[in-house]
Amino acid sequence: MKLSTTPQTRRGHRGGPARRIGRTLALVLPVVLVLSGTLAVTRVNWTGGPSSSVLAASDISAAGVSTKTVSRAPQDVLRDQLMSELQDKNPGVVLTHLQQAVNGHPALARHCSAIARALGQAAVRIYGASRAQSYARPVCDTSFASGVFAAHS
Repeated sequence: MKLSTTPQTRRGHRGGPARRIGRTLALVLPVVLVLSGTLAVTRVNWTGGPSSSVLAASDISAAGVSTKTVSRAPQDVLRDQLMSELQDKNPGVVLTHLQQAVNGHPALARHCSAIARALGQAAVRIYGASRAQSYARPVCDTSFASGVFAAHS
C-alpha cells in the first residue's frame, strides 16, 4: 500500500471528473434556465385573443423569425375598423363606437387618444375642418378635436 506524501485536504483537493461536471453545470444551467424561461414566455397568449396568434418557440428558425404571419394588434384593428366606418357614417357615430370599444376593452384606453386623433385628421379630409370640428366631444380627452386642429393648421 502506497501512501501519498502530500496531505489531501478538502481545500487542497483539486477534484476529479465530478468536480469538473459540477463546475460545468454551474455555468451552463443558468443559461439553459433563462433560455427555457424566455421560450416559455413567448408561448403565453398575453393578448387574450385566439391562440393561433401566439408566437411559439418552434416558429423561430436558425435564420431568425419564420415567415408565419403574426396577427395585428387590437388597437390597429380597431383604428382600421373605425376609419372605414368613418367613410360611411358621421364622426359622432364613430366616436361613440370608439368609446364603447374602450369601455368594453379597458386595455385599449392607452391607445384611445391616438385613435381619436387619427379619426379627427381623417374627418377633416372627408368633411372639412369646420364640419369635422362640430362632431368633437370629450372622447379620450378631446383628442378628436386636437386631430382636427392638427389637420387644419
